[in-house]
Amino acid sequence: MVNPKSARLQELIRRQGKVLTVFHSPTAALARIMEKGGCEAAFVGTSGVVGGYTGLMDVGTATMTECVQIAGWIAQSVNFPVIIDGDTGHGGIMAVRRLVRESIHAGISGIRIDDQPIEGKRKTQDAGLEVVSMEQAIARYRAAVDMRNELDPNFVIMAQCYARDAANSSLEDCVARMKAYREDAGVDWVQFESPHAVDEIKMARAAIKGPFSFMKGKLPKLLNLEEHLALGVNIAWYSSFAQNIIWAAMWDFMQDFQARGTAAWEDFVASRKNRPYPTPYVGVEGEGSEKQRLLEERYFSAEALRKYKK
Repeated sequence: MVNPKSARLQELIRRQGKVLTVFHSPTAALARIMEKGGCEAAFVGTSGVVGGYTGLMDVGTATMTECVQIAGWIAQSVNFPVIIDGDTGHGGIMAVRRLVRESIHAGISGIRIDDQPIEGKRKTQDAGLEVVSMEQAIARYRAAVDMRNELDPNFVIMAQCYARDAANSSLEDCVARMKAYREDAGVDWVQFESPHAVDEIKMARAAIKGPFSFMKGKLPKLLNLEEHLALGVNIAWYSSFAQNIIWAAMWDFMQDFQARGTAAWEDFVASRKNRPYPTPYVGVEGEGSEKQRLLEERYFSAEALRKYKK
């Protein structure tokens, strides 16, 4: 099963000289707007995206089918590659295989899988984090890689390493794990979840060959694109931007509406008069109203089509 968007993601994570920025795509409609704005790849996280639908926290409560369903909707709505948050794999090695298989069948281009234990899954940066043994983590990633190789060799397998802040690990173990996930398990891409300083990123980058990225972790600030390139890192993980912008915009409008009623909407419309924004409606290329009419003209009688003349 070949997905050209998976091949595109493989190209993007290996591209040199230009940073790939990865954002959350909160919904399929918003993903379409992001695509019009130049988005090259997006992530469907169990916190910022799946949690946005279910209202549940990212503590292992999202099911595999919920995650694949939502990520699949988003992936099928746009032309850029979408990466699903696989959490801990939703079970043992057979569950990991199923997760990868279902993701590929849904049109998703890659998956991020954690090295936390399924029983104590925590949200990123939460207290009480632990990691499974190196042997168990490598088995988890090897299962994902093998399933990928059976169905779509271009599907991207990404390992998210939580060991830096884990109660049962250390910085040295974290770097050793990321190196092993890449070299022994054969994942395409490793991500350092919680660097504490730029020197730790340099240390990890020196040890790990191939695609590598890092989250903000405990850095004092996000690093910009130029700082990523200076570190030899060609992927920037900015997943939380989208939902925070949406939350803030909705909060501001609700406060204004409570104070001024429909004048808040009228002022919003006026403020956008010379700053139009795209609408995410399905075009003629998709399964929308234009396609519906074309098909009705193919299938229905002239009498049935008279409704369009009114």
